[in-house]
Amino acid sequence: MKTISKKRAITLIFVFSFLGFLIGVFLKNNFITSPKIIISNQSASSINEQFDVSLFKKVWNMIEEDYVVQPTSGKDLFYGSLKGLVEGLNDPYSVFLEPESAKRFLDDVSGSFEGVGIEIGVKENTLTVIAPLDYTPAFRAGLRSGDKIYAIDGKSTLGMGLDEAAHLIRGEKGTKVVLTILRKSEGKTKDVEIVRDTIDIKSVSWELKGENDKIAYIKITHFSDDTWGDFQNIAQVALASNPNGLILDLRNNPGGYMDTAVNIAGYWLGNDVVVIARDSNNKDKEYKSSGPRYFDNLPTIILVNQGSASASEILAGAMQDYKKATVLGTQTFGKGSVQELKNLADGSALKLTIANWYTPLNRSFNEEGITPDVEVEITEEDYLENKDPQLIRALEILSK
Repeated sequence: MKTISKKRAITLIFVFSFLGFLIGVFLKNNFITSPKIIISNQSASSINEQFDVSLFKKVWNMIEEDYVVQPTSGKDLFYGSLKGLVEGLNDPYSVFLEPESAKRFLDDVSGSFEGVGIEIGVKENTLTVIAPLDYTPAFRAGLRSGDKIYAIDGKSTLGMGLDEAAHLIRGEKGTKVVLTILRKSEGKTKDVEIVRDTIDIKSVSWELKGENDKIAYIKITHFSDDTWGDFQNIAQVALASNPNGLILDLRNNPGGYMDTAVNIAGYWLGNDVVVIARDSNNKDKEYKSSGPRYFDNLPTIILVNQGSASASEILAGAMQDYKKATVLGTQTFGKGSVQELKNLADGSALKLTIANWYTPLNRSFNEEGITPDVEVEITEEDYLENKDPQLIRALEILSK
């Protein structure tokens, strides 16, 4: 579930001095020989007052001298300590990536990939399905937004990072992965076997619905490389049909390129603030749309559910603030934070949460999500009978 700039999937601007203190090493023949604690000038006094930083070296020496399995790996100890440092933030989206994991992460965020077609996140300290992408292996296997993943091929996900989980779930086309899930409505875990495939689907589709086919229905499954161009083409065709209203379906849309969501908002908002990024110093950066306002006076309903996350929440939140659309469905996922990546000299990287997203009216949706204007649930019975009461309600409202 990533909200990242389309121009550059990874921005490399964060510096380690923000961590307060650093752990440095001497390298010899690619092995770590001894640790040194380096205290930044900015925080040295406060660190010395609160912590005995010599404990790090003492613990390191105890492990090297007394641990039952010898010799120990200095490399593993060092990278493990950096992972622990970042884990101390208790933020599932901030993580230290050793060189192999960093390379894998960069591969994962670029181009198409092979896997099962789900976005995952952490909800209530548990690995959770944000959304299965339509018509992917995960979708066909019956995974749903909100499913808790307790194991991957029998390996417990307790304490597992998002990047490790994504790596375990992805794999070559034709291979299988077994996810042990818990669905709230069922009350017990079950194993779901999924055959991996190439994940490459169109992100935007449309059709006319309602009485006399006068309601334009546009569905965006995720915000990817081709979404903006496809949306522009579809919007032109939809406008030519002279609809009486429009439904924008963002259900099970886990996000993607933030600037694509901002561009799409311009079809309703024109040149207005769509989202605000606020950092730890309460410094704001505004992201504005510059669209043509083609849908400005067209009655619009946005469909959302717990699988709507990140860029979807940015778009729905802005439209709700400006009263350009009625948001209908259920509470969204609540992925309202910004991550950036810093590549390090040895090939490792730090992925760190540096800001939170806010709507134009200064509402945070991180963890809480976006609350719909009209709440409509889809029950287990609706799902099994292939009924869509949310879409039905949206068509009823627009028909009036």
